Amino acid sequence: MAAGAATKKGVIGYVVPYGIPEVVRHLNAFTLGAQATHPGAKVKIVWTNAWFSPPKETAAAKALVSAGADVIGQNVDSPAAGVYAEKAGIPWVGYDSDAKKFAPKQWLTAAVYDWGKYYVRRVQAAINGTWKPGFYYGSVKDGFTGLAVYGPKVSAKTKAAIAAKKQQILSGKWHAFCGPIYDQSGKLKIAKGKCLDPNTKAGIDALYSMQWLVKGVAGSVSHVQPPG
Repeated sequence: MAAGAATKKGVIGYVVPYGIPEVVRHLNAFTLGAQATHPGAKVKIVWTNAWFSPPKETAAAKALVSAGADVIGQNVDSPAAGVYAEKAGIPWVGYDSDAKKFAPKQWLTAAVYDWGKYYVRRVQAAINGTWKPGFYYGSVKDGFTGLAVYGPKVSAKTKAAIAAKKQQILSGKWHAFCGPIYDQSGKLKIAKGKCLDPNTKAGIDALYSMQWLVKGVAGSVSHVQPPG
């Protein structure tokens, strides 16, 4: 949403590593969020086919700006794209951590994940002798998922819109993938009134097998698999 509010051209660049469902899911959610604040926004992608490669990430950011993007986002942990964005004067959305120091003028925000609470619960269960195998999908509600600090380019209006959306998530009445949602070809993938709810088996199965891109993404899913 911060990226969508920041783009003037309606073209956002997004640096992605591998085309596995987790990354595709994040890319789609990012695009839908951008379109919530900038209807019709396009997200152009470059696959690095690497989990961590600052040179490839820098090259991807440069290519995206050359292709018309005036905001950069990413699904990689390195701040390399942000360092380039700062030099180029392009707003940047990070990923996984608060990396504002790498682009103090261009930083918008980032999704961040706090594994600490989960680890403490699981370790304590092991100590207590009550540990059992299970499935975990972190959320905003349990404190696993959050937002990094905002940068100077994020307006009060945008902050308020994001806060309102967060409250919808916390209420359990809204999820990132609520229809109507169409894929790149215009095919209806999630009907109006339907959501991919991570609290249901059907929702989890769909979220963990996602290999289609939402309308507005320019590019295709990389078929290069991560090593191992």
